Amino acid sequence: MLEPRKVRIGIAPTRRVIFSVPEALRYKKMLEDKLTSWDVDFVNIDAVNEEGLLVERTDVAKAVRLFQNANVDGLFIPHMNFGTEDAVARLARDLGKPTLLWAPRDEAPEPNGDRQRDAQCGLFATSKILRRMGVPFSYIVNSRIDSAVFERGFKNFLGAAAAVSAFRGARIGQVSTRPAAFWTMMINEGELLERWGIEVVPATLSEVLSVAQKKIDDADPAIDQQIQWIRANFQVGDVDEADMKKVAALKLTLVEWAEEDGLDAIGLQCWSALQQDFGVFPCFAHGLITDEGVPLTCETDVHGAAAAVMVQEAVHRDRSIFFADLTIRHPTDDNAELLWHCGPFPPSLAVKGKPKKLSGHYMNEGEPLAVGEWELEGGPITVARFDGDNGHYQFLMGHGEGTTGPFTRGTYLWAKFANWPLWEERIIRGPYVHHVIGVHGQIAPVLYEACRFLGIEPDCVDPTEAEIQAWLRGE
Repeated sequence: MLEPRKVRIGIAPTRRVIFSVPEALRYKKMLEDKLTSWDVDFVNIDAVNEEGLLVERTDVAKAVRLFQNANVDGLFIPHMNFGTEDAVARLARDLGKPTLLWAPRDEAPEPNGDRQRDAQCGLFATSKILRRMGVPFSYIVNSRIDSAVFERGFKNFLGAAAAVSAFRGARIGQVSTRPAAFWTMMINEGELLERWGIEVVPATLSEVLSVAQKKIDDADPAIDQQIQWIRANFQVGDVDEADMKKVAALKLTLVEWAEEDGLDAIGLQCWSALQQDFGVFPCFAHGLITDEGVPLTCETDVHGAAAAVMVQEAVHRDRSIFFADLTIRHPTDDNAELLWHCGPFPPSLAVKGKPKKLSGHYMNEGEPLAVGEWELEGGPITVARFDGDNGHYQFLMGHGEGTTGPFTRGTYLWAKFANWPLWEERIIRGPYVHHVIGVHGQIAPVLYEACRFLGIEPDCVDPTEAEIQAWLRGE
């Protein structure tokens, strides 16, 4: 099963020489105490200078090395008083990580008219220099440490930093080419590498099946262990033992490949050569592999795999994603849609207390098993898609909620949206295909912020971009 992953943030509190040092240090301690209470994994700059505050340009290189050695996912620059904008901007530029600005709200002037910090003013200065240097950044509205808006903005940034860290440099395994009829699965592999460092790692179907078959021929004990677990947790009926071995061997082979080659996700040509050459559908194995933290997409969907990695990290890997077709509209609800696929949804997401079944593909009843059949739990969900054409890339995102609907074969979830026709129009007019990534929870603001750092145009359906911005401001 998935192992939750903590995000590591580098914190470089900053001050300016003409304002109160004791007040800056007091706020630094208050902030670090708050982050510690939230169990945030952070690295400060106490090793850089005596104060642990960024003031001098000469401390920038030391801070960069410190954060690089600590493998931080993002950079947080709280302005403990006005701050030093040139040092801040150099640090953000040279580190090259998602950057968050914030300043604790200033107190009223002293009775004699003096002011101790002017922290908000420093935010204005820093943001201007970051823009001039071409450094993308997020910021939290000038607010108090104990405010809901600060907690919301900071935790949203944690998800965005994790998503960006996963997307940049992701390694996507590609098993075989796209199915010949699926022109929609065309990608520009070179652009993915040039823009985001995403590597597509190819393998032929024959290579994968050869390894799986050898496991069977060598009577790998892991196959029997996998089959025992499957029989204990799923309704398998009178499934042939030889077919069960193929399913288990394929699953183990792909997981081992991901581990050995450091793959973050896999896109697999799931039909029709695999059925012809190996005699089973891989759909059920897809769900098991995704539940182990390696999202596996159907029909060699590399863009879908990249999005899956990003979405999975945005929720800190504490739940699996699911890879779905947008299939048919609800027969009676104009704002509901069937999120479906042949049988690859992770079983960890299935409705609790209901049986999970293995069967043959409902469109090919004569074919052998390896297709899952269960409905997913409902509740709030996020639906997302990364795609592009003609050199332009967008990230579709929005919220929905599970709803009731008629039974169908395969793995599925009926989802209700505020305005489904608007979703349909965005998909038709945008650079998108019929595949989406789903995840339980509402994380569109996280994905929106991640797009800021990746140079991808966010396409916000519901909530809209303006609504996301208002939510982040605490409105």
